[in-house]
Amino acid sequence: MAANPQLINFIKEARARGFDDFYIREPLLNYGWPVEEVERAFDSLKPKKPGKNRIQIHLDDEVLRKLEGRAKKNLLNLHEQVEDILRRSVLNLQKRTPVEEKVDDKSITFFSRKKR
Repeated sequence: MAANPQLINFIKEARARGFDDFYIREPLLNYGWPVEEVERAFDSLKPKKPGKNRIQIHLDDEVLRKLEGRAKKNLLNLHEQVEDILRRSVLNLQKRTPVEEKVDDKSITFFSRKKR
């Protein structure tokens, strides 16, 4: 039997808003959804390859508050904001070209082991 599309959409939306699966599952069961149906919906959302495209980070409250504020300002949810920051960071690293070192003392350059 296929998972209920309503439950799947509800779970996706709740996760996007930052709710943990425990806090999503509990109200559904309390509201009367059958355990089997709820579990089927959660199972259908499991990644096909465990761990792929998944990063878990722990942030202190102040950093989390700032990220949430930034996300709200950008009209994104927290997950989308973090994803955007990581994506931009990777793209910026790819654009960088090696920077010539600035050395104040010419003798450091002369005696340095770096090949120039």
